[in-house]
This record gives sequence, C-alpha cells and structure tokens, in this order.
Amino acid sequence: MGAGYYTSKHFAINTDINSLIAQNLDWRQRDQQFDRAFDRDATITAVVEAKTPEMATAASDALFAKLKDDKTNFQSMQQLGTGEFFEKNGLLFLPTEEVAKVTGEFESAAPLIEIMAGDPSIRGLTGALETGLAGVKRGQVKLDNTARPFNLIAQTVETVLNKGNASFSWRELVSDEPLSDSDKRAFIEFKPILDYNALEPGKGATDAIRKAAADLDFATKYQARVRLTGPVPIANEEYATVQEGAVVNGVGTVLVVLLILWLALHSAKIIFAVFVNLFVGLAITTAAGLMMVGSFNLLSIAFAVLFVGLGVDFGIQYSVRYRSERYKHNDLSGALVLAAKRSAVPLSLAAMATAAGFLCFMPTDYQGIAELGQIAGVGMLVAFLSSITVLPAMLKLLNPPGEKEPVGYAFLAPLDHFLEKHRVLVVGARCCSRSPACRCSIS
Repeated sequence: MGAGYYTSKHFAINTDINSLIAQNLDWRQRDQQFDRAFDRDATITAVVEAKTPEMATAASDALFAKLKDDKTNFQSMQQLGTGEFFEKNGLLFLPTEEVAKVTGEFESAAPLIEIMAGDPSIRGLTGALETGLAGVKRGQVKLDNTARPFNLIAQTVETVLNKGNASFSWRELVSDEPLSDSDKRAFIEFKPILDYNALEPGKGATDAIRKAAADLDFATKYQARVRLTGPVPIANEEYATVQEGAVVNGVGTVLVVLLILWLALHSAKIIFAVFVNLFVGLAITTAAGLMMVGSFNLLSIAFAVLFVGLGVDFGIQYSVRYRSERYKHNDLSGALVLAAKRSAVPLSLAAMATAAGFLCFMPTDYQGIAELGQIAGVGMLVAFLSSITVLPAMLKLLNPPGEKEPVGYAFLAPLDHFLEKHRVLVVGARCCSRSPACRCSIS
C-alpha cells in the first residue's frame, strides 16, 4: 500500500524524446545549440484551405488574430508568405520571366483594375464590364481577351441562381490561367508550448487551433477548413494511437496471462494469489523506479510490460512446485515450505541472471535504455522476493484445496524425466553448440 501511495503521488512521465540521450555528450550539446539557433522542429503548421485565395487569406487572418494573444498555448506564431512585406515586395521573389508575364497581365487588365480600385463592389464590376464591352465595340480590345472574365462571372451568377451560394475570386478574374490548389491555401506557423508530462505534449495547442477555427465558423463564414501538420501534430497522432490501443492490448494481455495461469495451475485461488503477487511486485517496482529516475521516459515505461511477462513466471514456478508438493504430502504448510526449499535455487538463479541481463543496459549514453535496464533489473529482484514472501502468504491465507492428481501433462513425463536425468549432458551440449569452434558458415 505504501508503494501504491507513493506511486500515485509521484507518478510522472517525460515524453520529450530529446531526453532519451545523455545531455553531457559533446555532440549532443552541439546539437542542442543548433536546435536553439534554428528551432524548427517543435512547430505546428496550420494549412487553411478555401474555395478562393481571398477567402483563404481572410480565414487565415481571422485565425491569426484570434490566437495571437494566446500565451498559454503558444510561444509565437507567424503567417507564412503574407504580411506587409510580401504585399509590397512579393513579385520580386518570382523568376524574371514570370514577373514579366504578371506585369503584362496587369497592363492588359489596367482599365478593369482602375475601375475596381475606385469602386470595389458589384456596381464597380458592372462598370468595368461595360468598359470592356465598349472597348470590344471600338476594336480596342479583342473579344477573345474578354471571354475568360465574362465566363467566370456568368458561371458565378448561374451558380448563385441555382444553388443560392457561390464563390468568386478577383485574382482568378485577372489571371490568364485557372487557380491551382496551392493558390487557395494560406499557412500559419505556430511555436507551441509543449507539456512533456502529458502523453500528447502538443495537444493543448492543437486543440486551441481547432477550437478557434470552430468558433470562427470557418465552414460557413469562409467556406474554409484548417488542417494541421508538422512535427508536433504528427507526434500527437502517434501518441494518441498508442493510447487508443492501450485498453485493447491491456485486456488482451490479461486474458493471455489468465489462460497460461489456468493451464499451469488449474485453481482459481492459486491464480488469484499469483495475480495479487504480480500487482504487489509491480507497485513496488514502479515506486522504486520513480525514486531512482524521478520520471519515466518513453522507453523506461516499458518496464511494466517486462515485469508482467517475466515476473509472472516466478509465481508460476513456485505455484507449480507447491502443487506438486501438496499432491505428495497433502499438507498446506509443509507443501509451502518444501516448495520454497526446492524452488529457491532455480528461482534465485533465474532472478539474478535476468536482472544481470537488464542491468547490463546501464553503462550507455542512451539514457532511455539505461533507465529501462535499471528499473527492469530491480524489478526482477522484486519479483523474486515477492514470489517467496507475498505468494506463500497469499496461498496460506486462501488455503486452496489439495491436489487429487499429479501435476503436469502425462504425455510429457518421459521428456521431463530425460531432461532431469541427463541435465549435465544437455547443458554441456548446448554450451558446446554456442562455442566458436562449433560454428560454420555455408556459402
């Protein structure tokens, strides 16, 4: 109970992947300096799409204005490819040939632009069209040059009459070519404030952007939508996928463990005792891990899976030995003592070997792996100690009924006896097969 209380008060997880590597390495420090100077990794790019460039720009401006004062979720933000500078100097970034082409289009549309600049309304548009028709009559403008704007206007009017709603782009009106999908997009780059204590560090920022778009009624007012991309939203989606599958995977794991326990133990009381022992050991290991490292990272949190998968084996080994002794003697206390004596050496050897294997992870600069090995290694020792203390106590308390039949499967008895009788030969043959002298290559 003390371990569970400590865990509930101090449980923390750090989802910052940068913490998985030791921070005192020279190359790591240079990498961090580079990231601070060119910090482009932890960003959110909002892609605003609409039916026309004008509506996309208007929606982007509205979204930027609504979020620019939000200092809770964002460090900074900027509109990409727009603003006062680009409005005045944007053409200078185009190739020379394209600048000449655009300039020619402006010259051709000069009369229309002058009229619309003076009266940017339906009345001004009507006046501009009348001027264009007058130019055609006088031979100053070719009829083919007016076909595109007249067709666009006619299509828009027909759509309004038929559907009651339509979109119209002034930019498309003065262009010689149809607008591409990229022309109908606007971009905002956000620098979010990340909460690495949460499974999805950038969820607060992404939720704020989506809520702002919903509050601004993007779909109705601007006929627009906003989509999020960049490192932060992608990472959020990955973590969310893990979280969504956690329940299913957890239930599946419990069912598989229950099946294995039933095949080995055939007793609800013994299975319950093993489960209690497993959760007690897991609680102690979790508390010990928090004491050692402060907070779990994305790799070290996997100790729980390792503990369940390996820790339950200690409980199974002791419980099977108990069942065997209970069948022979039919005395609860005596069976518990004999089971402890006969399983002490195998269990302690397995615990030390497994713990040593995990603790070998510690001398590495990959901090995530090092912490995983440290916690999992301690966990194996905890699993061993709980299996020889908590588990016998639970069996004594529950007092499961005696065994009526020998433990195990009769058809495997010859193999079991062979391995026990020739254990030295089997182990020796296995060791020889792993020696370099016995290895050969086939090419």
